[in-house]
Amino acid sequence: MHTVWKGSISFGLVNIPVKLHAATENKDIKLRQLHKECHTPISYKKVCEGCEKEVTEEDIVKAYEYSKNKYVVLDAEELENLRKENEDKSVEIIDFVKLEEIDPIYFEKTYFLSPDATGSKAYALLRRTLEESGKIGVAKIIIRSKEQLAVVRVYKDALVMETIHFPDEVRSVGDVPNIPDMDTVVQKELDTALMLVEQLTTEFDPSKYTDEYRTALMQLIEDKKAGSTVSVNEKRPLPDNVTDLMSALQASLDKTKKPAPRKRTTRTKKNA
Repeated sequence: MHTVWKGSISFGLVNIPVKLHAATENKDIKLRQLHKECHTPISYKKVCEGCEKEVTEEDIVKAYEYSKNKYVVLDAEELENLRKENEDKSVEIIDFVKLEEIDPIYFEKTYFLSPDATGSKAYALLRRTLEESGKIGVAKIIIRSKEQLAVVRVYKDALVMETIHFPDEVRSVGDVPNIPDMDTVVQKELDTALMLVEQLTTEFDPSKYTDEYRTALMQLIEDKKAGSTVSVNEKRPLPDNVTDLMSALQASLDKTKKPAPRKRTTRTKKNA
């Protein structure tokens, strides 16, 4: 695994040298843009709209737009000094909390944590401590010049660190338009919906969920590479707007209903 960060975990006076590895990967299929006429890849140039000419990296500075078309230019040296001042290569655990106390809306990205050469014993201690206590550690870390809030927890045999959003990065639910009142639910509809949930309830098995679009796209690419004739599947009909909620719930319930077990017939032996 590629190491994306190297530093240490600290809680109290305990210090654990660790390495950070991305725990997930983007499986999206990247498509290039080509010129339709000659199939040459399209490139993009950085152009100044004011001067109407192409610029190089040396001609570009960073700035903050504090109002429309008004900027504060930030010198590269100033940014570098600020980065160095705040580049503390440690995951500092501030608090220990229960995982269920954090809503999933806060979670951002997951990393595996591995111990560095001298950190195995302290790593194992923290892992066992988190397991025994049933807690996770809330920490701060700086990755690529950005301070992040994070949690450290146990995943199978490893420690993982998950970056989470700061509270002011999560938008207020009060800003979401058109949320209905809770008391608009009809009891009969609720009872039927609960029955539907019960019938669809199972143990979570991540292996059963696949990216059907990515699979179909890769098959299309392989067929075209091989020069095969590509057949386009018929579009699945879009569902009509639900006008009768109860009918839709009942139809869903009937569709997912498990077949009743077959009754075994018993035969009576005739007396000889």
